[in-house]
Amino acid sequence: QVQVVESGGGLVQAGGSLRLSCVASGSTLYNMGWFRRAPGKEREFVAAITRTSGTHSYADSVKGRFAISRENARNTAYLQMNSLKPEDTGVYYCAAGWITDWSKSNSPSEYDYWGQGTQVTVSS
Repeated sequence: QVQVVESGGGLVQAGGSLRLSCVASGSTLYNMGWFRRAPGKEREFVAAITRTSGTHSYADSVKGRFAISRENARNTAYLQMNSLKPEDTGVYYCAAGWITDWSKSNSPSEYDYWGQGTQVTVSS
């Protein structure tokens, strides 16, 4: 059983930065992803990274502003978020999964383990 715990959320002004962390026991075996749920909206894909960090994928809405990375020695994945906008507000979830077809890395159904989420609020 993989336990996933996110941290690093908070309140930030538009244009600011935050770095989210995700500690996932045993995560070196898994690809990792970040999703978010804005108030009143469906959960959406943000970014994903392969086991060896060789491949990343991003939602169009965050390309050029967010960066996903990982440190397998620490069982930790990160999401560096820069130039934050009010529309980035939401609960951010980290997830771990096998993802045999990388073209599906943006699908929640490809992930087996999820954290409880961390709140990110961007004020205008």
